[in-house]
Amino acid sequence: MKNKRYQRDLVIVTTTSDNRAKAIKMANAIVATRLAACVQIVEIGSIYRWKGKVESASEYLLLAKTRRALGQRLVTFIKKHHTYELPEVAILPIIGGLDRYLDWIREETKSLSKRRTSRNT
Repeated sequence: MKNKRYQRDLVIVTTTSDNRAKAIKMANAIVATRLAACVQIVEIGSIYRWKGKVESASEYLLLAKTRRALGQRLVTFIKKHHTYELPEVAILPIIGGLDRYLDWIREETKSLSKRRTSRNT
């Protein structure tokens, strides 16, 4: 097991889409740009309050696995490409898991993270 600090360098960024094709397009763009190693798409039903009324909708939940250092950059990407007036975007910490899988997430997002770090120095 890796040290705690190393384990907590990963997050899951969530968002939703009202259309499967849009969800797939966004997921592909996120992975292609290396903002996440993987994006899962899950069909869900949502019940929420919007503009004073209780609403319900079929949606597609996107779960993007990435480095904490890329989290805000991914949030910005989602906001720029999302069609909702107020999209769901949340960052959840990954506090543990299978070391080899977590290392894979780090590896798949490493080059983007390194480029960002080198630009900031």
